[in-house]
Amino acid sequence: MARLELKGVCKSFGSRAILSDIDLTIEDQEIVAIVGYSGVGKSTLISLIAGLIMPDRGTITVDGKPVTGPSRERGVVFQNYALLPWLTAYENVALAVDEAFPELPATQRRQRVTDTLALVNLAAAHEKRPRELSGGMRQRVSIARALAMDPEVLLLDEPFGALDALTRGTLQKEVENIFRRQKKTMVMITNDVDEAVLLADRIIPLSLGPSAKLGPEVRVDLERPRDKKQLATHLDAKRMKVQVIDYLLAESAAKRALKKAAP
Repeated sequence: MARLELKGVCKSFGSRAILSDIDLTIEDQEIVAIVGYSGVGKSTLISLIAGLIMPDRGTITVDGKPVTGPSRERGVVFQNYALLPWLTAYENVALAVDEAFPELPATQRRQRVTDTLALVNLAAAHEKRPRELSGGMRQRVSIARALAMDPEVLLLDEPFGALDALTRGTLQKEVENIFRRQKKTMVMITNDVDEAVLLADRIIPLSLGPSAKLGPEVRVDLERPRDKKQLATHLDAKRMKVQVIDYLLAESAAKRALKKAAP
């Protein structure tokens, strides 16, 4: 049985169709990257999987059970961190742990928070509030908060999009290390094809809207761990990148042609 499955999922906001006939199957311990232009519906797709919004048609299941709302089995990491500014790094993660594991003794909950912050290299930043942290450190807190709930599926909504290049590269390595250690199933939204080749097992482009659909998948059959510098000259990595980019460019050209042809 697939870990995550979407069948015939459609979503509109008012009269604007965002996603149409989305079919997606993701196996356990697989990383899938959804790549596309800004504004085509990638974040809407993540919100649907997270249960933050419901599809107009179609079904979404995790381990065969329908998604009917948010759940700790699906942890979400947002681009904008979404931390509570008046709480420390420790308290932001503890809030999620207390919500997810109210039955655990307080000592075990505290240990889970401490261990997860250490996993993302924030052992020394427990008492710092978001304003005292760099962008990369804030995103580490956000990742720790999601991981601390021990989700079945980790959803990453352009988690590195607001970071500078050096911090982005560091966090990409850390996310891959976390995957190798914890073997999480991940769905990652990105508009960076290089990032998708670096981290994913499969890359699936999302067409331009309205009524965006998933395009042909590209399998990333490259050994882990992957090195960003080596991938820059790796022939197979280049081929995979070209496949995704060619599809997206063709979609864009087709949409422009339709607009010109419209009366």
